[in-house]
This record gives sequence, structure tokens and C-alpha cells, in this order.
Amino acid sequence: MILFEKIRWRNFLSTGNQFIELDLDQHSTTLVVGSNGAGKSTVLDALTFSLFGKSFRRINKPQLINSTNEKDCKVEVEFSLGGTEWKVVRGIKPNIFEIWRNDALLDQFASAVDQQKWLEQNVLKMNYKSFTQIVILGSSTFVPFMQLTATNRREVIEDLLDIKIFSSMSNLIKDKLRLIKDEIKTLELKKESLNDKVKMQENFIEELENRGKENIKNKHTKIDELDQSVAKLIKDNEFYEGEVVGYTQMRTQSDGAAEKLRKLSGLKGKISNKVATITKEHKFFTDNVTCPTCTQPIEEGFRINRIEDAQTKAKELQSGYKELEEAIKNEEEREHHFKALSKEITTLTHGISKNNTKIAGCQRQIRDLESEVQTITDQLANRNTEHDHLANFKNNLKTTYDELASKKDTINYHVFAYGLLKDGGVKSKIIKKYLPLINQQVNRYLQMMDFYINFTLDEEFNETVQSPIHEDFSYASFSEGEKMRIDLSLLFTWREVARFKNSVNTNLLIMDEVFDSSLDGFGTEEFLKIIRFVIKDANIFVISHKTGMDDKFENCIKFEKIKGFSRMMS
Repeated sequence: MILFEKIRWRNFLSTGNQFIELDLDQHSTTLVVGSNGAGKSTVLDALTFSLFGKSFRRINKPQLINSTNEKDCKVEVEFSLGGTEWKVVRGIKPNIFEIWRNDALLDQFASAVDQQKWLEQNVLKMNYKSFTQIVILGSSTFVPFMQLTATNRREVIEDLLDIKIFSSMSNLIKDKLRLIKDEIKTLELKKESLNDKVKMQENFIEELENRGKENIKNKHTKIDELDQSVAKLIKDNEFYEGEVVGYTQMRTQSDGAAEKLRKLSGLKGKISNKVATITKEHKFFTDNVTCPTCTQPIEEGFRINRIEDAQTKAKELQSGYKELEEAIKNEEEREHHFKALSKEITTLTHGISKNNTKIAGCQRQIRDLESEVQTITDQLANRNTEHDHLANFKNNLKTTYDELASKKDTINYHVFAYGLLKDGGVKSKIIKKYLPLINQQVNRYLQMMDFYINFTLDEEFNETVQSPIHEDFSYASFSEGEKMRIDLSLLFTWREVARFKNSVNTNLLIMDEVFDSSLDGFGTEEFLKIIRFVIKDANIFVISHKTGMDDKFENCIKFEKIKGFSRMMS
């Protein structure tokens, strides 16, 4: 049982800088009174804020700070559980969230969210919704059990019956299922990849063993063809080189013809000039008997001698000229032959060069083919290694198949477990077991408040209501006062179940304005009897603005607002 002992707060809502401190375990019943706005309901907000970080009346966190002081908002709640003393401290401006155990502050390395989760799961064993169904019954922002959604109703019941662990386990298994499915997808991809590798390796080995020798034979045939081509080209080059030698020798014989021709042409020019000079002289002495310049007669003997001499020289020159022309013709023929031989030598030399290029290309192809032959030969020699690779691929494939089978078995197990832990599984069986007790207690409390109806919750937490007047009623069909009786009966029942299960059992019960709205006078009297004589081991606080009920409670506390700040008066 959680035994709430004390709560104190300052600069919280209408409370000023001085702490208001309230003992929670001193009296069985306590009436908290005060006018509207005096601050009597602040205890509800302070309690839920300290434990869960949010107010009961759904006030935004910044608005919880006293609007006058605007800082140093602080709430502290103390409680014990199983011999361990706990204190939870929260503050705003500055932000504070501390959990104390036996006067020692717990580590605060975790985030506030994680701290809150740890507090709810490991200490309180309830969340905000469960707390407000078991400990607090309010009249303003409170949502009674019957007005909750089906999901929220289930959360309350699961907390009460201490079976929420099954939901946590279900979520864990759901996450595990997702991980296993992802692992299966990965293994399926790995399996496909290994299947492809096995097929590729088998094809490679087949190619290696069945076609390797044929490839080598084909390549050797190609090498032989290239060798023959190289031999033919070399033979052609040898022929061309022999021709070049012969033509070179022949060309040597014609070498110098051009120079001799040049000299003969020069000599021919000189002879031509001399012939022209002699011809001119012969004509002069033949045509003239007197000197054209001095008009003196030319001696006849001298003239005739000169004529005869000119004729003799002309004949000599003409004979030499014919010989010279013959020599020039011979040298021209020699020079033409030299040029023809040079052209042929150039053609042969170019052919040799082309053949050398072809020989180099063939030799390169031969080297490449020989390298390929060597590679295939090495692969054939190392085919055992390739078989080893194939065996490794097959072993990995078998391992992957085994892992897949194991994962599928695991996922079937988890699917089965998930089915058990879902809402329709084990939890439903447990809830079904306790439903008769729950319904019995609800109707017991309804009868105590003189409300004679048969109220029944089913496994989906939907109500069936029967009365002597109406066969088929629902919660929504009743008046507000009748709804309040049902809400109170459910609240008392939840506390009975919690006490029986010892899960979220607590000494504290706070009811806000239950007298002020819906309960009539008769209902109020029956309610007071229940909280005084039926509810056991509880410290009950009733908040009201009605007066005249002090004598019906063991203790009475009054809240007043003085100078804008709430004060608690005993």
C-alpha cells in the first residue's frame, strides 16, 4: 500500500511564497471547506502535479505559477511504500524534478520523461488515468470511468488488476516480431544472393572444365596463323631487302650523272658561245673588204686567212658539239635511270616498314593469346580451388536456409505468444475472472446509497443497466445525481479491487464537491455513512463549499483568501 503522508506547496496557483502543508494520514475523514476561489481544490492540482507533472484541472503548466510572485513554484509530496520513504519534488522557475528515497536524491542522469516513466512503473504502479480513478473524484474537469473511451477504461482495469505487464510484454513481443521479420527479409535476400553465386560458380566451373581446352586449342590455332603471317612478312621483307641491295648497287653506277651532266651543259654553253663568235667573225670578213669603222681597205690575204681560219675552227667546234650532245644525252639517260632506281628503293623500303608494323602487331597478338592460354591453363590447374569456393557457397546457403527455418519457427512462437498477450488473450481471461466481483461490489455500493438497479460491466467494459422500471438502461440515461451514485460506486469498487490485489492500493481518497452538485440530501447521508463505516484503512478528504457539516467529519480544514493569497486555517 502507498501511504501518502504529507504534501506542501508554495507559489502554486493562488498560494503565496509561504508553504501550505497538509498532513494526509492523520485523520480518517477530513472536510475541506472554503468559498469559491479560496484555494480549497488546489490540493488536487498540487498532488497530481507533484506525482505526474500535470494538474488535475488541466491548467497549463506556466499558469500554475502564482501570478503575483511569478517564480519559485514548488510542490513536495511524501509517501511510504513497503518500509521505504519517498519524496517527489517538482518546481517551475526554476524547473525541478527530484525523486528522493530514504532522504537520498536519486541519480538525475536520465531525461525527465524517463524519470517519470520509472516513477510510474516501478514505484507508484499506476499512471495519471488510474490515479484519478482510484484516488480522486472531482466535479469539474474529472472524467468518470463511464465517460472514458474503451481504451482508457481498459488501461484503468489493467492497472487495477496488475496485468498491464501483459500489455508491456505484448508490445515487446510485437517489437521482437518486427525485428525477426526484418531479419527474415535480410536472410531471404542473402539466400537469393547465395543461390545466384552457386549458379554462377557452377557455370564458371563448367566453362572452365568443358570449354577451357577448346579455348586453348582455338587460341593455339590463332597463334599458328599469326606465326605463319609473321613468317611470310619476314620472307617478303628479305626479298624486298635483296631488291633494295641490287637497286642500290645499280644506282651507285648511275651516281654522279647529274654532276657530269651539269658540267657538260656548261661546256655546251661555252662551245655555243665560241661558235657564235666565229660565225660572227666569218660573216664580218666575208661581207666586208674595207673596215666599217676607219674605211680603210682590209688586206685581201689577211681577210682570206681569217675566213679560212674561221671556217676551220667552225668545223672543229661543230664536230665537238655533236660529241658533246651525245655525251649529254647519255648522262641524261643515266640520271633518269638513277631517279627510277631511287623511287623503287623508296617503295621497297616503305613496304619493309609496313611489314615490320604488321609483324609487331602479330607478335603482340601472339603474346596476348599466349597470356590467355596461360591464364586458362592456371585456372584448369587450380580448378580444385574453384570447387572449394563452390562448396563454401553451398555451405553458406545451407546455413542461411537453417537460419531461415529457425527464424520462422521463432516467429511462429512469438505470434502464438502475441496472441495470448493481446487484449483477447490472457488478459481477457483474468478480467473475466474478476468481472463478477467488480459487478457485485458496484451493486453493493449502489444499494448502500438506496439506488436499486442491476449495473453490469461486460468484458469490453460496456454497461448493462436493469431496473424494476426499465429493462434496458444505460449510464447516459440517468440524471446527474444518479450518475454521481454510479461514479462513486465505481470509485469505491476500484479501491476495493486495488486493496484486494495490493497493486495500486493507497490510503488516500479525495472527493471534490460531490455534495455541491449532484447528490441530494438523502444521497449525501448515505454517502457519509459509507465513507465513515464502510471504507477501511483510508484517509478521506471531501472538498466542499457547503457549511454545517463539520460535525460529520473527524477533521475540518478551511481555506481563505487573504490579500490575494490562499491560506489554510485548521
